[in-house]
Amino acid sequence: MYGLALVVVAVAYFAVQAIVRELKASRDDARRGRALQIMALFAPALASARKDPRELLAWQPLAKTARQLWPDDFALLDRTTGGTFPFSADFIQAIHSQWTADWLAWELTHDAEYKVKVAEAANDRLKLEAVEREKLDRYQRRYQEYVQVGKALHALVG
Repeated sequence: MYGLALVVVAVAYFAVQAIVRELKASRDDARRGRALQIMALFAPALASARKDPRELLAWQPLAKTARQLWPDDFALLDRTTGGTFPFSADFIQAIHSQWTADWLAWELTHDAEYKVKVAEAANDRLKLEAVEREKLDRYQRRYQEYVQVGKALHALVG
């Protein structure tokens, strides 16, 4: 009688253990599935931020909120990618550097464009003043945007 009870207990124990393993595997599969969904969600953000650094400023709050909602899934992604997913400090720094390089390229183009306009207006004082005003206004607007975005990107790194 005790032998039969012992067999029943052993069978029940091994059955429970099998169920526990299956539940754990199911949870792990679900977590990997959510991680894949999160990766798919942020893939366009990574691409768009490389093209236009201002895009990162739009996506970062979403990423921060998602990290709060699914911390375990993001921890898995962080371990897998070797950094903070989706925007690691290195990625943000690279985007900030790109923003600065883009600014310097724009500044050179802007300067060259207005040298031509100034040369064309050299004989007309009123036209020359208008070109100088236009050059300064355009520069100031673009510089203001450069500084605002640069500070926001810098704050993400810090």
